[in-house]
Amino acid sequence: MTDFLAPARLGQLTLPHHLLMAPLTRNRAEADGTPTPLMAEYYAQRASAGLIIGEAATPNAVGQTYPDIAALHTDRHTDGWRKVTEAVRAAGGHMFLQLQHGGRVSHPATTGLTPVAPSAVPLPETIFTRQGHLPAPVPRAMTSDDIRATVADFAAAARRAVDAGFEGVEVHSANGHLLHQFLAGNTNRRTDAYGGPPERRVRFTVEVTEAVADAIGAGRTGVRISPGGTVNGIQEDDTAALYPALVHRLRDLGLAYLHVVRADPGDELYRRLRADWPGTLIGNPVLTDLTTEAVARAAREMLASGADLVALGRPYIANPDLVTRLRRGAPLNPLRERYLMYVGGADGYTDYPALVDR
Repeated sequence: MTDFLAPARLGQLTLPHHLLMAPLTRNRAEADGTPTPLMAEYYAQRASAGLIIGEAATPNAVGQTYPDIAALHTDRHTDGWRKVTEAVRAAGGHMFLQLQHGGRVSHPATTGLTPVAPSAVPLPETIFTRQGHLPAPVPRAMTSDDIRATVADFAAAARRAVDAGFEGVEVHSANGHLLHQFLAGNTNRRTDAYGGPPERRVRFTVEVTEAVADAIGAGRTGVRISPGGTVNGIQEDDTAALYPALVHRLRDLGLAYLHVVRADPGDELYRRLRADWPGTLIGNPVLTDLTTEAVARAAREMLASGADLVALGRPYIANPDLVTRLRRGAPLNPLRERYLMYVGGADGYTDYPALVDR
């Protein structure tokens, strides 16, 4: 069995171990989406992760989901992210950046714009804005021109990410956001080349991924998926056919990795995707218990199931020195849920103690 603390590789990168920090939206950017010095401090604290996949950044204004999330479509955004990558690199770390368009998970109270989506199907939940939780609006169904422009925006954001010092980017096709909305039948009711059977619903994710790979290189491009996920009102009636169809279209692009959210080593579809995917697979395990023993066990099981690397989220939030704690068998800090999102500031963000702080 692979030791999760042993050195690993991801393309041209040599990593100190197999544990990556998953992308985690924390709402600490400026109002216009520019990363802040506090964000640079937060990520630098966690530079001992094998690789940090930075939180979702929107490639255009209409893609913004909530207040104070990061973006990457202006020079100011690029400059802000460059300060983050410089801080992480100075601390010995590496970073990719996740690119995410919210699609229908957005509100004019936040962006000043009508959300866009594959079809005019609203989010069946309220959405957080500066005015509190508001009913989700009906999004505008994207035209062919909208689709082409959005694909181009992802490619432009990827070029900005490399310019800002990231090693690469992760295309977010998971968790109920725009690309996932194209994949799922309940949010994609199109009758054109982007709707209908799974082979057509995967087209938008494939086109975005191809454009990003063309812009910065396939070896700098990863994709994140969440098969069977129901976040943000998603319903997949054909998960078992949908994701093999997507992997079939992506498998020969030479991508850096495929990142599977809530990967279950015992799940038949996960095992099939592992068998079908020829390159690096990152598994994001389900963690119900945030203890040293439970995290270590999940990492071992993930690698034993065929994953090449393991992405962890909440353990890295509460433990900037997570790897040191796992190596020593030391207890983990408890997670303070109330400070995860929407609150801003250092509380529950940069004030978690490392072992040396105790």
